[in-house]
Amino acid sequence: MRITKYGHSCLHIVDEQASILTDPGVFSGPFEQLTGLTAILLTHQHPDHVDPERLAAVLATNPDARLYADPDTVTALAGHDIESTAVHTGDDLADLGTRVEAWVVDHAIIYGDLPGITNACYLVGDRLFLPGDSFTLPGRDVDILAVPVSAPWMAVKEAIDYLHEVAPAVAVPIHEKVLANPAMVYGLIDRLGPESTRWMDLDDGRPQDL
Repeated sequence: MRITKYGHSCLHIVDEQASILTDPGVFSGPFEQLTGLTAILLTHQHPDHVDPERLAAVLATNPDARLYADPDTVTALAGHDIESTAVHTGDDLADLGTRVEAWVVDHAIIYGDLPGITNACYLVGDRLFLPGDSFTLPGRDVDILAVPVSAPWMAVKEAIDYLHEVAPAVAVPIHEKVLANPAMVYGLIDRLGPESTRWMDLDDGRPQDL
């Protein structure tokens, strides 16, 4: 599996015959030049995870790519004349070039009575777990975990606890663009996380084979 990070929660994943882009949002890029995509996976509708205008451009360049999202995002994208397929818990998206499993949960609570939205989680290639804006447990051992490191809905101590609960072989930080100094938070999570977990910062945009 080869993973390239395009900032925040946007990853380009190449595995077997699959070429998958995740969460191309307003804090991420440049991903518009990618071609040959088999799928685009969206976890939820917040603009840091999906930019409808740039998404439309990617879809125009990759007409064969399948677009999957949580149910609320499917509805939101329809308002931008973008068609997508809703995923549900237990879905096995086996037509993308590698196996992708989906879960649909609630987005983590930001504050009080703010309206909630749905959030999709994906397990790609039986190896990489993408929780979106949640600390959803995959319910099995996973090799690679994309770990949210900072957000209005979380504290760093929760990221550390999540890392201990999942205990992956490799942890990849995501959701970092709200930080002025990601290295400080990365260092804390790496130092206090499981000794068996390899911390891999992909923020330089270089592809990494895992």
